[in-house]
Amino acid sequence: DPAAYRLLEGGRRDLLLTCDHASRALPEGYGTLGIGEAELARHIGWDIGAAALTEVLVAKLDAPAVLSGYSRLLVDCNRAPDDPTLICELSDGTVITGNRGLAPEEIERRIRLYHTPYHDAIARQIEAMRRNIEAPAIVSIHSFTPTMRGRARPWHCGILWDKDPRLAVPLMEKLRAEPGLEVGDNEPYSGRSHVGYTMGRHGASEGLPHVLIEIRQDELDRPE
Repeated sequence: DPAAYRLLEGGRRDLLLTCDHASRALPEGYGTLGIGEAELARHIGWDIGAAALTEVLVAKLDAPAVLSGYSRLLVDCNRAPDDPTLICELSDGTVITGNRGLAPEEIERRIRLYHTPYHDAIARQIEAMRRNIEAPAIVSIHSFTPTMRGRARPWHCGILWDKDPRLAVPLMEKLRAEPGLEVGDNEPYSGRSHVGYTMGRHGASEGLPHVLIEIRQDELDRPE
């Protein structure tokens, strides 16, 4: 079985990249959670293209990154351990039969083996960075589907943020200066109520500059 997370090394100490939904892998004993491989390959299983984009950014920015090792259907690393959507029984119309009626012991096991190690790895990276710089930045890379419930989403990318403008506002200004690029401010999802568990735990609660970037998947589904 692959590890619960993947660490990509980078030389700079002021920026950490994270990718919560980098993989659609499942541990051997879980099969495909009772769904087909084609379903697992959809957005419900992972953020298509997000891991590849994170790898490119690691190389371009010389920044370290922590990427999740397993499918969001096994356990969602961008949800709190007590969030009812941590392990979904239904996702975008697909019933995840391998997640139905789980015993508390199984939920605890998935958190302990696949969720906690990922977040511990992020915390270790931040702790090491803070020995050299007071407030390293955290950037979380995600992707979203071109359509949702039959409606086209016009944004090429979206910047999700709540109360901390330090990264989000200048980033949107720079991106909007690119000709033809449609940039969403808290679109297609809003970061106003929350920016996701990862950014909330490691960024907002620690007073570190942070932002969550969503990229439309038809911009990421081919290497070019």
